[in-house]
Amino acid sequence: MHLTVELTYAADADAVVAMLADESFIRWRAMRGPGGRVEQADVTGSPAEGFTIAVRRTLPTDLIPAQVRPFVGDHLEVRQAEVWEAPSGDRRTGTIALEIAGAPVRVTGTVRLEPTADGGTRQVYDGEVRATVPLFGAAVAEAAARAVRSTLEAEGAAGQEWLSAPPTAGEDR
Repeated sequence: MHLTVELTYAADADAVVAMLADESFIRWRAMRGPGGRVEQADVTGSPAEGFTIAVRRTLPTDLIPAQVRPFVGDHLEVRQAEVWEAPSGDRRTGTIALEIAGAPVRVTGTVRLEPTADGGTRQVYDGEVRATVPLFGAAVAEAAARAVRSTLEAEGAAGQEWLSAPPTAGEDR
């Protein structure tokens, strides 16, 4: 199942990239998700050279169809990785991979940042959601796509909030 999610920020690409490469932001945005906990949130590299984001979190199983819950246990472990390349002019590109451990669901695709006409930045995720569950594959892929879309939209809202009120020195959101 194809999935495209577009987020916009009222900040230039440099500010958005700095936010995306900030480990404090990555951990903070992951904690704002639907009732889980963050097990790991790491950023390696730098905005100038390219960077990698790795997040591992657990989420409740109420995000997936009831008929599939017996196969995954009492929680979902979600692993997300984004690999951002060095800048190319005023644009950034990267790849994303998201998998749900214990469930045969995987999301792979690309992510890009580009300027908007009003001086802001657009972030576009474009990928494929695959689920390999006999009999329920289509239902699981559809539910996973909805969960991924709502998670990315929540992360976009967190980014907008972060950019509108950056933390002060020593502040832990």
